[in-house]
Amino acid sequence: MKVQVKNLDASAAGDIELNDEVFGLEPRADILHRVVTWQLEKRRGTARGTRERADVARSGKKLGRQKGGGTARHGDRRAPVFIGGGKAHGARVRDFNPGLNKKVRALGLKMALSAKAKDGSLVVIDVLDVAEGKTKTLATQLLGLGFGKKALVIDGDAINISFAHASGNLRGVNLMPAVGANVYDILNHDTLVLTRAAVEKLEARFNG
Repeated sequence: MKVQVKNLDASAAGDIELNDEVFGLEPRADILHRVVTWQLEKRRGTARGTRERADVARSGKKLGRQKGGGTARHGDRRAPVFIGGGKAHGARVRDFNPGLNKKVRALGLKMALSAKAKDGSLVVIDVLDVAEGKTKTLATQLLGLGFGKKALVIDGDAINISFAHASGNLRGVNLMPAVGANVYDILNHDTLVLTRAAVEKLEARFNG
């Protein structure tokens, strides 16, 4: 698959041949759903479990006689009404750390990239250099490129510092290195922007 490469000023910078095994697959909704669900569940934190009556180490001896003491008929210091007693109906620890086969995760990422390439929302940029890292300059350039409301920009090994500075105050523009590419973020943006270095890193990631 051949795609035109652009500069940030919307001028042409040649073409690039994308690997069909990475960018030319037919997306499957079931695979994408499994990977996105796995990602979101991995983000959930587990609550700290509270100690209930069975978990509290206190005396089980009856506090006093059943009748005639003038107080309630308690028989256990572990009761929730006492300070230091067990919690009634407390929070339980739940596991939100499911597993997913590495091959399925890799296939999901390939299909997410292919989905963006198929619907025309994939843009390849030569380099992300912004003059003096100015936000105003970058905002004007992005208008010329015609990105959607939300654009995910993926660079190579490390993010471009000038672009990071310029895009820091731009709402809807997110930047990450190629190692951070994931299905949820790709699908959650209107436009996917890859640099030449990002394309090389992603293709090497799967071919390796």
